[in-house]
Amino acid sequence: MGEEVFINGNQATCWGALNAGCRHFFGYPITPQNEIPEFFARELPRRGGRFVQAESESAAGAMLFGASAAGVRVLTTTSSPGWALLQEMLSHISYCELPCVIVDVQRGGPGQGTVRHAQTDYLSATKGGCGGYKSIVLAPVSPQDCHDLVQLAFYLADKYRVLAVMLSDGILGQLTESVELKAIDFGSLPPKDWALKGTSHKGGRFDHIHSTRGIVPPVYKTIVEGLYRKYQEITDAEVRYRTYQVEDARLILVAYGYVARICKEAVNMARAIGLKVGLIQPITLWPFPYQIIRQKATQAGKFLVVEDSMGQLIEDVELGVEGKAEIDFWGMTERHSVGELGMLFPEGVFEKVKRCYE
Repeated sequence: MGEEVFINGNQATCWGALNAGCRHFFGYPITPQNEIPEFFARELPRRGGRFVQAESESAAGAMLFGASAAGVRVLTTTSSPGWALLQEMLSHISYCELPCVIVDVQRGGPGQGTVRHAQTDYLSATKGGCGGYKSIVLAPVSPQDCHDLVQLAFYLADKYRVLAVMLSDGILGQLTESVELKAIDFGSLPPKDWALKGTSHKGGRFDHIHSTRGIVPPVYKTIVEGLYRKYQEITDAEVRYRTYQVEDARLILVAYGYVARICKEAVNMARAIGLKVGLIQPITLWPFPYQIIRQKATQAGKFLVVEDSMGQLIEDVELGVEGKAEIDFWGMTERHSVGELGMLFPEGVFEKVKRCYE
């Protein structure tokens, strides 16, 4: 058992990164993730690590490239506008097959948008950025998940030499609960014999890790084919999800992040009046758990996608259902009898569930 503390999701992310052995952080402040760079600015110098507040998200991405090329565990965190600014460097990092972790604490967009909580980065995180690169994308639903999944992100990044993204949100970042702080052992990893060690006359190593390595067409072909074989390996081996009350469900909700918590309570409300409703909560947004969606499509007959957006997750649910069930949607601007316009509550989802069930 580890120490139990009462902290929010942003702070839990920080402790999880420390427990994963991360001692390098480069980033730029942006709401709603500012507790994270504040934490590392204080804690990393005490632990022999390095914190740098970069002049921009693009600069932080370049620092991320350098540190990951040296083989150290390195982290940056941001929110939606900063996530967009990171894309060029993340694409370079992916092309060079360098492992590192990014946490995106989402807020509303497009563009500068708002500091309101939201889930509007799903498509850009899961479908690949510029150049079509892929990242493992993990979705926490609690501060404990933030702590544990960021450790898993570091492990998977090192295992496959890829980017790993934890897609949090403004609600989870501020949600405060009891969290067990414990390092998780996911198993052994291959040696980082590819990492740069600098140059010296005493056997130091220097390789040409740079983003123009495939400029010659035959080399480029080999690199891209290798990347996509790796992506297929990840798709076959790393799908993760949770289910709740789906065994006999006629209507299945699909949601991730803080919205999955809301949906779980809506399922309880529905079950209390005899409605056979369940929940599928993806943990890996990429690779997406298409198989469980496909398995339940014939049984359930109908799915309700709930997301703090205008509808992005729904595309993956449609691919999983393959036309074998109806799909409805409940999103960030729906009107309902409780709460405010644009706020998701269990009661509002429950109202929608009853209409879908009719």
